Amino acid sequence: HPGLHRTEGHIGWLGHGHNVKWRNIRIKELPDDAKMSDVCPCSVKKCPEGFTVLFDGKPEQIKANWKGVTTRDRMDNPIVRQDLRKKNPRKAADIQKFADEHMVKHWTVRNGALFFDGLRGGYSLATKKDYKDFEMLVDWRLLSPRGDSGLYLRGTPQVQIWDAHNMWNIGSGGLYNNKKNPSKALLIADNQIGSWNTFRIKMVGEKVTVWLNGKLVVDNTTLENYWDRNRPIFPCEQIELQCHGDPVEFRNIFIKEL
Repeated sequence: HPGLHRTEGHIGWLGHGHNVKWRNIRIKELPDDAKMSDVCPCSVKKCPEGFTVLFDGKPEQIKANWKGVTTRDRMDNPIVRQDLRKKNPRKAADIQKFADEHMVKHWTVRNGALFFDGLRGGYSLATKKDYKDFEMLVDWRLLSPRGDSGLYLRGTPQVQIWDAHNMWNIGSGGLYNNKKNPSKALLIADNQIGSWNTFRIKMVGEKVTVWLNGKLVVDNTTLENYWDRNRPIFPCEQIELQCHGDPVEFRNIFIKEL
């Protein structure tokens, strides 16, 4: 209720200059470990035909389909990452193990959603598999005003997620790090903070098209190579859910290779 608030150890009611009465007020304290069920039934969508599930609410899917991304030794850079895997696979594996161990501390499943706790300087989540051309469906929501996140396509930033209504007055979905090609969403299709949104992302070659909540926000636009502006986008790389120092949730992540 908008007039109900809680302070440390107390529950209180706010007055609004009107006469109001309450009665039969009862309360039951819950144990500290009380929580909702792991998966909210209304949160799960059926995987569309032809798509593969990357996440639909099951905790075991994190370790099965995802891995951590760390800035240690610049391993968040696909150029560095690919080079180290060839030259020193043992070191690359050790760094990946480090990233995975820290990732699971900050990406958890909460009520059927992948929840990132907002650790500043934390660890993004990446698909274990690399992808060429694909179509992707993903639900997401920000949990705080002025929140910020995004999706890296083939290891490259990014399809932007941010608070379009209170932050920049620019919609989510734009290819934020583009310099030569369009970087802004065509319109604001975002729901308000705390409400779920749905991306449909299609990537063929270097071209990206994005629909947000059923509205076209990026139209067959080149995604530039952020890591080396003189090179085209990588032909095959991982997809990442970005950590940006703000809590964020993702769910119903489905992908189809083209």
